[in-house]
Amino acid sequence: MTWRADVLTLFPEMFPGPLGLSLAGRALEQSVWSCRAHNLRDHGLGRHRAVDDTPFGGGAGMVLRADVVATALDAVAVEGRPVIYPTPRGARLTQSDARRYAAGEGVVVLCGRFEGIDERVLERRGIEQVSMGDFVLSGGEIPALALMDACVRLLPGVMGSSLSDAEESFGDGLLEYPHYTKPASWEGMDVPSILLSGHHAAIAAWRREQSRLVTKARRPDLWAIYEAGLSVH
Repeated sequence: MTWRADVLTLFPEMFPGPLGLSLAGRALEQSVWSCRAHNLRDHGLGRHRAVDDTPFGGGAGMVLRADVVATALDAVAVEGRPVIYPTPRGARLTQSDARRYAAGEGVVVLCGRFEGIDERVLERRGIEQVSMGDFVLSGGEIPALALMDACVRLLPGVMGSSLSDAEESFGDGLLEYPHYTKPASWEGMDVPSILLSGHHAAIAAWRREQSRLVTKARRPDLWAIYEAGLSVH
C-alpha cells in the first residue's frame, strides 16, 4: 500500500523538493509513498483568485479565508487520513506523532501563509494543529516537508537498518549518543577508547550513559519526563 501525502499550498512547486532526493526520493520512485501538491489559488475567488482577506478586529497582514480553504480541502480525497496544519500555535510535533502518522495511510497537510488561517475552518474540519518548535516561519511549506520526512523515513524498507529508529534520538525518550568514525585520532582528539574495545555490552552501556548525560544537559524537559517514567516503573 502506498503511503499518500497531499499538500495544500500556495507554492506547489516546493514539493517534493528535497524529499525527491536520497532515500525518500528512491522510495518515491518506487511508489512506497506518493506526494501530490494542490494549489490553494485554484480555489480562489474572483478574477484574481483571491484566497485571503483582512482580519476582523483589525491588525496587520491578511488571513486565508475559511471558504477557500474548505473548498480546497473538500476537493482532496482525505479518506480517513489526518489533516494537519503546521502552526506555532499547535502542539509540538513528536517522534510518537510521526510514528502514528507513518502507521496510517498517509497525511493531508495544509500550509498556511500570511497571518494564518481562519479559525472556523480549522475547527469545522477537525484539523490537527502541530508545531515544529518555538519559532515562526514565513509559511507552512518547510514544516510540511519536515513532517513528511519524519514519516517517510519510518515506512517499511526506506531506512537501511530496522534498528536505526530504535537507537536514534527520542527512540526511548532520550537524545541520541555521540557518533565517531575514522580517523581514530583527529586534531589531537581521540575516539573514546571504549568504542575501540570490541566489548559490545560495555559499548552499549557507555552509549546509554551518554544519551542520559546529553539529554539531561540539553533537554531538561525531556529528562524530567524520562525520570518521571523511571519513578513510575
